[in-house]
Amino acid sequence: VVQSLNLLQMATDTTTTNKCPLNLQKSLDWCQGVPELPGIKAKVYYINSQAVLGYPSLPRDEQGRATGSTLTGNFVLAEGAKFKHIDHLPSKAQVQTETQGEIPSQTIKTTLTIVHPGVGSAASDIVPSLLNQDNIFLVEDMKGKIRVVYSPIYHDSVATVAQDLGQGATGTTGTTIVITASDEVSLPTYTGKIETDEGTINDTTGA
Repeated sequence: VVQSLNLLQMATDTTTTNKCPLNLQKSLDWCQGVPELPGIKAKVYYINSQAVLGYPSLPRDEQGRATGSTLTGNFVLAEGAKFKHIDHLPSKAQVQTETQGEIPSQTIKTTLTIVHPGVGSAASDIVPSLLNQDNIFLVEDMKGKIRVVYSPIYHDSVATVAQDLGQGATGTTGTTIVITASDEVSLPTYTGKIETDEGTINDTTGA
């Protein structure tokens, strides 16, 4: 009887102290034959984080864990600030993520690679706005979803730029831009508005 009571007490203690519900697991379906188109579309948007006053947020549970990758809210920009764009060659673009670190501190490293075909003064002029800057990049996947390459938690966006004027009459020119950034989740989806010099994308205000 005493042993049974001890076992019952141990079970009660475990139930009481285990405050981490296993509610993050989700099923992942795929219907055979549904196409998954690779690549991103031919325009990316970027802005310096110093021009952002507020960020969209990830859904979280009571323990603060991210429970999804779709952001809520908008990027709130400083007065006069706008997202700029870079046209690139989609056939040479790539977006990849991989885990980094060890348990219990694993995060995601995102790498964005784009190639702008030009190497003239206009292409060279944007280099100072990329190097030694903490920039937020937005890319559009082939399903029309905006994916974010950045996290306001880490502020560790790093750019490298390489220009190639080509080799001989059959060479190819290009300005290659590579962005790396850390995040909690892989390629979060942004559904809010994007204020650009050409107008507002995803403007749901009806204006």
